[in-house]
Amino acid sequence: MSRAPLRVVVLGAGTVGGEVVRGLHDLGDRLAPADGSSLELAGIAVRDGDVDPWEAAIFHAINGLPDWLTAPMQFVELFGVLLIGPAVAIVALVLRKPRLAVAALLVTASKLVLERVVKLVVERQRPMTSTSDAIARGVPVHGLAFVSGHVVLLAGLAGVVSPYLRGRWKVLPWSVVGLVGFARVYLGAHNPLDIVGGVGLGLAIAGTWNLVLGVPAAAQPRASEREDVA
Repeated sequence: MSRAPLRVVVLGAGTVGGEVVRGLHDLGDRLAPADGSSLELAGIAVRDGDVDPWEAAIFHAINGLPDWLTAPMQFVELFGVLLIGPAVAIVALVLRKPRLAVAALLVTASKLVLERVVKLVVERQRPMTSTSDAIARGVPVHGLAFVSGHVVLLAGLAGVVSPYLRGRWKVLPWSVVGLVGFARVYLGAHNPLDIVGGVGLGLAIAGTWNLVLGVPAAAQPRASEREDVA
């Protein structure tokens, strides 16, 4: 399995979309344990527990959006609850993908353990404590926030599911990761780097189990798919 990081090559306005899609198509097959670098970088940035002005600005830009988004975002965040892992495993078994089912359960268990390990190392409070003028919308206001457990789980699941998907379907799980991360910031549960760190830990978990369990061989894209990303 390649350990080379995903490279999104910006070749101009006419080809950016195709390059992004091509990169997402290959993301699951390129995951490796070293892909936790974003967790390491985010951990260094927040090691003192403070929220820098630039991060606070991003937080307020999202958290300060209109209140009518609350109900939709509360629905979206449900995709990051712990039961999603076993649910993915059940679907995998129904589809006769036992290796994927095992991977989904291992990702879920790894999330529970490693999330707590990170919080022993980095003590960062939730936005209501760490960020001035934060708005909490039905989320915990106290406790450790780095990393986002919702995002760890979803990024890990996206990483093990992606190699089993074809074509543009590979974009779907990563879109869910991004949407849930956005929802958690909007609702006031996390600051942006909590989300970045969650993605990094999820990638490291997925890469490890993909390496241990193996993934399906990458299928050759159909002619129509090659034309779409050309």
